[in-house]
Amino acid sequence: MIRAREVRVIAADGDQLGVMLVREAIQKAEEMGLDLVEVAPNAVPPVCRIMDFGKYKYELNKKANESKKNQTVIEVKEIKLRPRTDDHDIEFKTNNIKRFLAEGDKVKVTVMFRGREMAHPELGRAALDRIIQELQGLAVVEQTARMEGRNMFMMLAAAKKQQ
Repeated sequence: MIRAREVRVIAADGDQLGVMLVREAIQKAEEMGLDLVEVAPNAVPPVCRIMDFGKYKYELNKKANESKKNQTVIEVKEIKLRPRTDDHDIEFKTNNIKRFLAEGDKVKVTVMFRGREMAHPELGRAALDRIIQELQGLAVVEQTARMEGRNMFMMLAAAKKQQ
């Protein structure tokens, strides 16, 4: 599959064998019982290494899995309220928000309006403002409160710690 006419060849132990024709390089690899693998196709001339291709693919797969394992996945947790939610319930939900933020998740706070509650969106905004006030310094408002249908929501993320 190597398209270049000449390639720079590196042996299995890391020694440079120099620039040679692809036919010669493949022949040398077959003599050693290994494969010729192109590692730097954009170099001039392209760089090929004599190695076990199956082992090479296994190592690449292992590295990809390791980097995927080290990634952190940020989830969006949702807290739902009503405009007439009681003070104690808001405190309880605020404690849950603090826990979610400490775990590194983002929080979507939703105020659901039903029936005639739609006539008083200021009650929902007041509940959201109270939550923001309680989380001062711990959370950053990523998306301010806005209405979408019968729901008002905002997004919170953990505040960056200053050093």
